Amino acid sequence: MTNDDNGDSSTPPGNLVPYSDKTAPAPADPASQHRTARPQEETSGTTAVPWYRRGWVMAAAILLLVLFVLHHFTASPPQPGGGRAQPGNAAITVGQSRTGDMGVYVNALGTVTPIYTITVYSQITGRVVDVHYREGQMVRKGEPLIDIDPRPYQATLRQAQGTLQHDQGLLAQARMDLKRYQDAYAKNAIAKQQLDDQAQLVAQYEGTVKADQGTVAFDAVQLEYCHIVAPIAGRVGLRLVDPGNTVFAGSSATLIVITQLQPITVVFNVSEDDLPRVQAQLQGDNRLPVDIFDRSNSQLIESGTLASLDNQVDTTTGTVRFRGEVPNRQLELFPNQFVNARLLVQTLKGVTLVPTVAIQHNGTNDFVYIVKPDNTVAVQSVTALSGNEQDTAVTGLSPGVNIATSGFDRLENGARVAVRAPPQPGGRAQSAQRAPARADNPNTTASK
Repeated sequence: MTNDDNGDSSTPPGNLVPYSDKTAPAPADPASQHRTARPQEETSGTTAVPWYRRGWVMAAAILLLVLFVLHHFTASPPQPGGGRAQPGNAAITVGQSRTGDMGVYVNALGTVTPIYTITVYSQITGRVVDVHYREGQMVRKGEPLIDIDPRPYQATLRQAQGTLQHDQGLLAQARMDLKRYQDAYAKNAIAKQQLDDQAQLVAQYEGTVKADQGTVAFDAVQLEYCHIVAPIAGRVGLRLVDPGNTVFAGSSATLIVITQLQPITVVFNVSEDDLPRVQAQLQGDNRLPVDIFDRSNSQLIESGTLASLDNQVDTTTGTVRFRGEVPNRQLELFPNQFVNARLLVQTLKGVTLVPTVAIQHNGTNDFVYIVKPDNTVAVQSVTALSGNEQDTAVTGLSPGVNIATSGFDRLENGARVAVRAPPQPGGRAQSAQRAPARADNPNTTASK
């Protein structure tokens, strides 16, 4: 007989079976099994569902996403020009074509080249006793530069002069004897041979005197070489010799270099394709103007004229060398300086001019956008002839036509535009006037 039958005290009261992880005895009846499993299902359902899977959180997230998408795609874009332009219209500025004159230029890179560059060497041997110039000094023609010890050459010259004087005395005596022999021969007092001998003696002395005169002249030149003067007017370079140095005749040691700066020339290369029209303008000694700009091609330095051109085409580059002459009044051009040369070939009279910024390119042709009275634009093909930074001469367009000068990225044929006023030049001019004041006074600060 088991413990259950006897009502053993080890059995829990109320017929409840204790829970065990290892063994779980079967309940006595189905009713007790149902009562035991229900609490476990409720407990597991409460802890298994996380917070982000709850329905109200998902609904709120979807609602926020829908509101963000609606706001992003339905917001109106900002209007250009402070809201004055209509939505979808390109805001542009306009310019107007006009009639005027335009020069046809040939632009080339050039090098400043002096007309004369003198390298002075010593033609005698001697010691330098004085240097009269300063480095970088502008000198005039004939101004003293260097003195070499003249005493040896003065002594040589004096010796030659003495020899000349001696031979001149012998010549004078021989001529006096010849005159006596001629008178004696006229009276048949001497023989003809004696007269002839005296005549040849006079000729010998005359030759000796001429040789002496040449020696004196040569020594006088050598003495002049002791005093070196400027052969041209120009600027001297750095000093290459000091007092006390010994210089030698015929050596390659340079004493001084002088470069002429006024006037000066600019040598630039022009394509052989431009050569025919340049030559056509040079007929009748016509002098073509040449403008010289700095290396950045932004500032005009000085203007001159075309002096000459080379007599052959460089086969390696297909260009011809041109030489323009410039007065260089302010000494702004420096030898071997790189500059930009602009040669005026001809002037187009009475052509149509448009703002250069209005010219557009599509790879093969030039065109502009014409602004019609109904504020629409139309594409008009043109041909650019010549131009500069402000205006360009064109064909295919009449004067007095409004054309677009900005906003090209939104323009197409038939597009509607809103014309806005261009920026006032007064603000730029005022800023330009204040700039030199700040440059002259470093302590001045720009106002914001």
